Amino acid sequence: TRTQNVLGDKGRRIRELTSLVQKRFNFPEGNVELYAERVPNRALCAIAQAESLRYKLLGGLAVRRACYGVLRFIMENGAKGVEIRINGKLRGQRAKGMKFRDGYMIKSGDAVNYYVDEAIRSILLKQGTIGIKVKIMLPWDRQGKVGPRKPLSDYCAINDPEEPKAIKSTTHREQRDQTAAVQETSTTTQQSTQQVTQPQPTAEKPTQQQTTQQQPTA
Repeated sequence: TRTQNVLGDKGRRIRELTSLVQKRFNFPEGNVELYAERVPNRALCAIAQAESLRYKLLGGLAVRRACYGVLRFIMENGAKGVEIRINGKLRGQRAKGMKFRDGYMIKSGDAVNYYVDEAIRSILLKQGTIGIKVKIMLPWDRQGKVGPRKPLSDYCAINDPEEPKAIKSTTHREQRDQTAAVQETSTTTQQSTQQVTQPQPTAEKPTQQQTTQQQPTA
């Protein structure tokens, strides 16, 4: 969550990490570059919250108080569910486990791969080792910034019903007048169509005999 601590003084630490990765995986020199990007929402990052809980326990804070503080901080920032598990010598010489849960959490199915963010950390204390496991159920986000874009398989969208249109109430007399007006318009349209469809008389062409009779004789 703090990029300056990752980069170090004048980028010294990021260069050390780059050379360490290069030597570990036998990459050629100059082919590895590391960049530090700030986490957009610290409350929805399981790694950040596991580290926060780790430092609280190292500082001597009580286990229940530290876990409930992290749980409340995650849920107040838009998470759908949280689960925190701590195992080890919490109090006394006998080891035990504690689980803190809130909200909705899925355990199986394909949606676990992109809806549940998980992180595991360990603390080396004087009485022994304590293990921390943090699970955060991310919310659905259409833009994909806060959570995954793909909705859950049982998601069902219910649209608001449309407002009914106001129907104008008419009396019996108004209805009768409307029907009479419709009948009048229909009769006038029928008459106009009949006038248009009547065939007009055409002038007959004179036959050949009539033309010969009309010609004067010399």
